[in-house]
Amino acid sequence: MSHTHPTNTSLSELHLTGIPGLQHLHHWISIPFCIMYLVTLAGNSTLLCVIKADPSLHLPMFLFLSMLAVIDLVMSTSITPKMLGIFWFHSTAISLDACLAQMYFVHAFSVMESGVLVAMAFDRYVAICNPLRYLSILTSPVVATIGLATLLRAVAFMTPLTFQVLRLPLCSSAELDHSYCEHMAVLRLACGDAAFSSTYSLSVSTYVGGFDSLLVALSYALILRAVLGLSSPQARKKAFSTCGSHLCVMALFYIPGLLSMYMQRYHQELPPHIQVLLADLYLLIPPALNPLIYGIRTKQIRDGAWRMISQRRPMARGIQSGLQGTALGLVKTNTEAKLSCMASDPFTRPNSSSSSFLLVGVPGMEAFPTCLGILFCSAYIISLVGNGVVLLAIGLDNSLRDPIHCFLGMLAVTDVVMVTSIIPTVLSVFWLSSAEIGHTACFVQMFLVHSTTSEESGVLLAMAIDRYVAICHPLRYRAILDGPTIAQIGLAIVVRGVLIMGPLTWMVTNLPYCRSRVVLHSYCEHMAVAKLACADPRPSGLYSVAGSSLIVGMDTALIAVSYGMILKTVLGKKSARKAFSTCGCHICVLLLFYIPGIVSIYAQQFHSGVALHTQVLLADLYLTLPTMLNPIVYSMRTKQIRQAVLRVLLPRKVSA
Repeated sequence: MSHTHPTNTSLSELHLTGIPGLQHLHHWISIPFCIMYLVTLAGNSTLLCVIKADPSLHLPMFLFLSMLAVIDLVMSTSITPKMLGIFWFHSTAISLDACLAQMYFVHAFSVMESGVLVAMAFDRYVAICNPLRYLSILTSPVVATIGLATLLRAVAFMTPLTFQVLRLPLCSSAELDHSYCEHMAVLRLACGDAAFSSTYSLSVSTYVGGFDSLLVALSYALILRAVLGLSSPQARKKAFSTCGSHLCVMALFYIPGLLSMYMQRYHQELPPHIQVLLADLYLLIPPALNPLIYGIRTKQIRDGAWRMISQRRPMARGIQSGLQGTALGLVKTNTEAKLSCMASDPFTRPNSSSSSFLLVGVPGMEAFPTCLGILFCSAYIISLVGNGVVLLAIGLDNSLRDPIHCFLGMLAVTDVVMVTSIIPTVLSVFWLSSAEIGHTACFVQMFLVHSTTSEESGVLLAMAIDRYVAICHPLRYRAILDGPTIAQIGLAIVVRGVLIMGPLTWMVTNLPYCRSRVVLHSYCEHMAVAKLACADPRPSGLYSVAGSSLIVGMDTALIAVSYGMILKTVLGKKSARKAFSTCGCHICVLLLFYIPGIVSIYAQQFHSGVALHTQVLLADLYLTLPTMLNPIVYSMRTKQIRQAVLRVLLPRKVSA
């Protein structure tokens, strides 16, 4: 998609093209960009909350980490919302003042981040080489002075650069071949001599990158010299691990930045989209990974997060000590070792009077809680944001009151309830070792999971019927699917889910539980809980298979009939291509929902040849992937939804 804008001698508004040459892929490119931005917001905000709430983390290392988190939040937020607006809503316009402000924030906070990384390297040098004088050297005033010096250096270097661009006459085309206001891309619009500004930018970037990387290298050289003189292998290994993590982050920050800077100036043989993508990733990847490398992998941060949550949700002393003593086996590499460790816990003893279960997570993959948590957290945030935007647009825009958007609203609500019923629990198990869940909470979670999956199947069936009526009976579309009919369909879907899944939950609830309390799953899945019962769980298992087979079989049969009649109607007509496109998107979503669900159900029942961690991961992905992709497939690719979101967010800039 290309935009043509007139040449202007006094530009007051610019137009960002996004990624030149890849405009047709903007929707797909936006998905990883959005994920990285959401991970950045969640990770850095969590770090700041934990460090602020826990007095034991008010040490120099964590104060520098807080500075890094704030810088990452500002730097990422200065570009990503505008980029997503370009990718999703074609909102390319940006005022000249906003463009210059964005340019200033991007470059100034990049310089600040480099300075904070130097400060963190110096902090590690003092902590390792002068541990007894650590707190006396890096006092609070010294830390504050370092932070202020980092800020002032960035302002001193980047303010002249911005003023130089501001004084240049911009008289070329108003189209900026970039996804944000990058300095060199803006300079190309100038009709005056921009050589001085370009040289100044190159000199400052080279000085900051070279000087800071030299100081970091010097700090780590002194650290390595001190560490190699230690007699303890464990102390040497710990120090080398610290150096390795920090050096990886330094390489991740400096190498793409230097490449991007020099390629903007000497780009004759490099495609523009490669330059732009490299510049975008340079500003998106480090803010997303920094809180993971420095935060989640740091024991003090994890302990601080656990203490903060424990203050809000206190547990009995005996339970807490049991969980801490066994550590839930997360440091083990196999489930058997974990269960043997849990055997000493009061929860796992037969005939225990405890009213709680213990969730294992993903059996056999306890060594990867951080990676699994990142994946599921990203999917959860995308689900909440995507479905929330859909509901907001439908609720505020009166033009979206037709049946298909009403069903889309039902689908969004179902997805939010379904994913929220499990992901917070899953993340607590992965990141906070919070594995306890009460009996009542467990059975409520079980009911919500199974009833909402039944409701989602019903909504997908209703959407297939909606497409059949819209294509095969367009003149009677609103007469057939009027407001009361849509409400009755929605009510029937909910009642069906309750009637079929309510008895299943009741059967599992009334089973006597006198065995181990350890549920080999990441949430209260029906069969995983029923296996802990003293009585025979096969009746509930057979009921579950029968109910699921009835729902899936009936709904897929009706969907197939609907699409068969649609294809019969449109074959040979000019509208066939549009109808096939609609069928293709819907069928992809149906396959994404039904195939993993069917495989998961039968793998739980007949699992002799399927690894336990595969069963659990399949069940987790079945509940998270559709909820994440549904708003993207049905909404971001739907013109009416995009326009509605624009009217809500930018009411003055979107034409009627």
